[in-house]
Amino acid sequence: MNINNLLLGKTPLNKYVHKLSQSDVSFHVHYWGVMPKHYNNLLHKHSFLEVCYVVDGEGEYIENNCTYQLQKNKLFLSRPNVLHQIRSDSGLFLLYIGFELIESKSSDKWIMIMDKIKECNEIMIDVEEEATFSLLWESLLVQASKNEHSFFEEILKNTSYSLILSLLERFSPMLSYNSNQKASNEKFSPILSQAKLYIQDNLSDTLKLSDLANHLHISSRHLSRLFVKDLGVSYSEYVKNERIQKSATLLKTTDLSIKDISEQTGFKTVHYFTRVFTATVGSSPGKFRTVYTDQEKIVYSEKEKPSF
Repeated sequence: MNINNLLLGKTPLNKYVHKLSQSDVSFHVHYWGVMPKHYNNLLHKHSFLEVCYVVDGEGEYIENNCTYQLQKNKLFLSRPNVLHQIRSDSGLFLLYIGFELIESKSSDKWIMIMDKIKECNEIMIDVEEEATFSLLWESLLVQASKNEHSFFEEILKNTSYSLILSLLERFSPMLSYNSNQKASNEKFSPILSQAKLYIQDNLSDTLKLSDLANHLHISSRHLSRLFVKDLGVSYSEYVKNERIQKSATLLKTTDLSIKDISEQTGFKTVHYFTRVFTATVGSSPGKFRTVYTDQEKIVYSEKEKPSF
């Protein structure tokens, strides 16, 4: 790695790459760091995740009264609100990043993934030479060190997003979630897949079990068994969950009235919709929309400066 290029690349990243958003997930990056000679810092904590990679050197990482040895190709995670400290007599060459999930702009799947990472016990990992994330990190810093050009910010943000995923993958088996889900979906009966698609496309209808069974040319009993066997829920529970999920999405992303949303998601009356939504989600549709709207107005500011 060319140290000068890495150091030059740090400044543009801290200037341009703070919010990273994809279809179902958003991250806020608090800082990017490159430290060729890191010695000691005080015991401290962050409100967000910090991931550090040892490019070279030796030292110690201390967390919860446990001491971990640091050396070349060590990747380690500092979890939110956990006191930690880095020490080195000879100096460590570190790359580091501090970031967090923007929950209000991320899916439940991603919130669950990040919650698991915050609880992970394996915070220190030996990585192979030329690991994917290290190549991405170097490429990102080198790219950032070059003069600004067309699509400069877009390239930095897309590469940064890929880097964060590569880092998180090291600390969370949950990131195999998508591939596992796809494999699991392939095991589903083709009939069940058709049934799920039909429900998704016809939520405004009554969606009686018998009507869907007739549409699929199978018995109601057989269809009911498929839902319990492959999805672990009854047909009626599955339909209710789909209605609630769709209504929550409409509340968050549209200005439709609660009456219109209740009709589009198949609830007979506003009163019935409100009762079921409140029992399932824990707040009324109106309050849910208000809380989400308030969250949208949050301005994410730099909470803490790098401690290095």
